[in-house]
Amino acid sequence: MAQRENVSKLGKTIEIVRKTRSIGVIFALIVLVVLASLLSPYFLSGYNLQALTRSLAFVGMIALGQACLLLVGELDLSVGAIAGFCGVIGGVLIINLGIHHWLAFGLCLLLGAGCGFLNGALVAKLNLNSLVVTVGMTGVYTGLNLVISKGRAITGIPKAIYFLGQGDFLGIPAPFIIMLGVAGAVLFITQYTIFGRYMYSVGNNREASKILGIRVDRIQIITFMMAGLLAALAGMIMVARLGSSQPAIGQEWVLPSIASSVIGGVSPAGGIGNPVGAVLGAVITGVIENIIVIFGISPYWQTAVSGVVVVAAVSLDSIQRIFYERKVKL
Repeated sequence: MAQRENVSKLGKTIEIVRKTRSIGVIFALIVLVVLASLLSPYFLSGYNLQALTRSLAFVGMIALGQACLLLVGELDLSVGAIAGFCGVIGGVLIINLGIHHWLAFGLCLLLGAGCGFLNGALVAKLNLNSLVVTVGMTGVYTGLNLVISKGRAITGIPKAIYFLGQGDFLGIPAPFIIMLGVAGAVLFITQYTIFGRYMYSVGNNREASKILGIRVDRIQIITFMMAGLLAALAGMIMVARLGSSQPAIGQEWVLPSIASSVIGGVSPAGGIGNPVGAVLGAVITGVIENIIVIFGISPYWQTAVSGVVVVAAVSLDSIQRIFYERKVKL
């Protein structure tokens, strides 16, 4: 009976953690926006807001997949390499092989999901650490990317797909609209489907999930596939934005995607958070980077700041867990 009461208390405290983090994220975003607008009137200009939302949309898409993986207690450091690999393959299919651009677009999304399947199968079936596996696969995808492209951009992408990366609707950039659509789909999957409930269960307690009959390996693999598919989507939209397949696509997206997810309230320990919070986290990291650019601070600080934000957010998450778990035991 006492054990059951403790489990119940822990569930309630986890919910408190989640709500507290969400409120904190929104409050931090408001403070950042107010400060930035006071320090520079350029920050709220239409041009800057368009540039900001257009750039953060790519990290947002990657972060949504990363957040789903964190939710099941995994991590994928190869999402940036998958985005670059799929972008280059897209250029090869369209330009070198003459495949219709929409068919090539769809094939690249399948390729991204396939990369995610490979990552997930290695982790789930061989019981390998996702950090180690995805570091290794980053080398594989990046190497293939460079071998195929020879390190050069593939130009001549049809203008018919430019609107995906360069267009806008009522002044809102198309990549940002696509990211919001993806966020809606991820929200539905994680909050309103059985699969979503299984994701939380696996992240909270993997062994207990197995006892309950949940196919943990299947949940892991499908979640990796979701992350790979979203990485490929971001990579192909970036191709549409640049008008060419650049081997360097995705190189700078991994750390911000983790930072966005953790800032957005997704616990690195798994089982806590809403992946859509990663969008709020992406907005915060995007605003911080935008402030660095506006005030002429060296862009090298962007990476350092992202690293600091990740460490701070992970530390905060750990402190909150320790605090509430102690409270439950009292």
